[in-house]
Amino acid sequence: MDTEDDDNGAPDARGGSAAVIRDLNDAFRQTLIGGRCVVTAGVAALGEATVTQLLDTVRRYSEFTPDNDPYGEHDFGAFDHAGIRFFWKIEYFDRSLTFGSEDPADPARTTRVLTLMKAEEY
Repeated sequence: MDTEDDDNGAPDARGGSAAVIRDLNDAFRQTLIGGRCVVTAGVAALGEATVTQLLDTVRRYSEFTPDNDPYGEHDFGAFDHAGIRFFWKIEYFDRSLTFGSEDPADPARTTRVLTLMKAEEY
């Protein structure tokens, strides 16, 4: 498989451009359209109003750094809400949600799944 360089010159081992993957991830995360969004049992137990607030935080998330986003794909974030630490993560599956996507830069071959969880559930 050929690799392309991301914006920092590091190879993207998944075969797609990190910039393309980042743009697709940002579009999905900000709208929650074009993929699946799931919350863990611990998040769901907090109630609908809190889940709505948490998802709004995920949509607005912009605290990407080389430490938490080393590949520049904007596929992970962490934040605190009401004294609880939360993580969100975007993963890449094939269209049937059976296997990992062979090319996350190709939306025709990829279904994005965003999972929101309490850090303690990781």
